[in-house]
Amino acid sequence: MKKLVSLVTLFFAFTIAAFAQDVKTVTLEQTKGDFTVKELKLSEGTYVFDIVNKGVDHEVGFVLIEAGKDASNKENHIKNAYVQKTVKEGETQSSKEVMLKKGKYTYFCPLNPTPQYTIIVE
Repeated sequence: MKKLVSLVTLFFAFTIAAFAQDVKTVTLEQTKGDFTVKELKLSEGTYVFDIVNKGVDHEVGFVLIEAGKDASNKENHIKNAYVQKTVKEGETQSSKEVMLKKGKYTYFCPLNPTPQYTIIVE
């Protein structure tokens, strides 16, 4: 019985440690036709993207893809990076948690629309 309790305790300790990742927030502002941040350098990890609509008179969004992939193909979009609601003028919306591994990524807004910008994960 003691072994069973020890095993269950050990299992829960590992489970909690696995879910206790440090989630970082990246805030990106959109103005008319542009993100104010053109390139980001981040470390590997889990991120939430807060997207701010600063003066765009219509709703905006956020798309993240691995660099080099076709941005027009929605299958290449990292779905968890989408904001959970389109962002109205003067508001902020967040993505779900996104795990970024080493490499390059591209972000843009198809609704604004903006150029494609780079995230480098080291």
